[in-house]
Amino acid sequence: MIELGQGTAAPATDLIKDGSEATFMADVVEASQQVPVIVDFWAPWCGPCKTLGPMLEQAVTAAKGAVKMVKINVDQAQSIAQQLQIQSIPTVYAFFQGQPVDGFQGAVPQSEIKAFVDRLVQQSGGAQGGGDDGLAEAVAAADEMLEAGEAVDAAQTYAAILGEDPKNAAAHAGMVRAHIAMGQLDQAEAILNGVDADISHAPELEAAHAQLQLARQAEGAGPVDDLRAAVDADADDHQARLELAQALHAHGQTEEAVDQLLELFRRDRDWNDGAARAQLFTIFDALPPQDPIALKGRRKLSSMIFA
Repeated sequence: MIELGQGTAAPATDLIKDGSEATFMADVVEASQQVPVIVDFWAPWCGPCKTLGPMLEQAVTAAKGAVKMVKINVDQAQSIAQQLQIQSIPTVYAFFQGQPVDGFQGAVPQSEIKAFVDRLVQQSGGAQGGGDDGLAEAVAAADEMLEAGEAVDAAQTYAAILGEDPKNAAAHAGMVRAHIAMGQLDQAEAILNGVDADISHAPELEAAHAQLQLARQAEGAGPVDDLRAAVDADADDHQARLELAQALHAHGQTEEAVDQLLELFRRDRDWNDGAARAQLFTIFDALPPQDPIALKGRRKLSSMIFA
């Protein structure tokens, strides 16, 4: 963040810029058709903003063009802040292909910022670079085993990879998913809790954490037919609709679960501290970045936010 009175020069490139209500469409919505755009909502009087801003700029610069950043002073862009329901700052949103796809509030550690940027690069299909090609191939092979229902063999392969590279985030995430597939949720949670702090916020592990949350919910999911009947009887029974969405997801009906959550958000976006939106993001995070259900759901959610 460029602090007032410091006389800091603006970046030489267009990777990081100051935005406004007048330039928001061009700088954020249109620019995000090409690469993800991180929007940092801040104000001159916000102390944590002065800490977060430079760390964001550092991470964006390190991404070497895979993402861009726009800084919005909320005191001068109150209309946008209201549309995005920004209630505290710093707040950070990431846009891709014209839609908000991720975000967080408050000052967070540099490691979380890096994971946030890495997740955006991955979602947009950008190259992550680095890593051992042989281990990457082994991870891909284990992923195929897991997809084919061979969870035990996949877990053994992931374990062998971790023996070579203990900080391989993809292999750790694979181990979590394998134990989820075997119904060993406590073991999956233990693996997540034991991950090295350096990689704990890697996109693969964030996805695995979301998958574990959904698996926990599935254990207590109620009968779909009973919950659907409750919603049909009272369309404003928000708790029943939320539980219906959880039950639908537990039964593999992800798209319908997303539709129910979108309807709940439409009816009362603030109900239960924004439970519909939180559940939607858990599902989106658990899905692959380019999954059609996630992409379609994010677009619908963002259209409601901006309505």
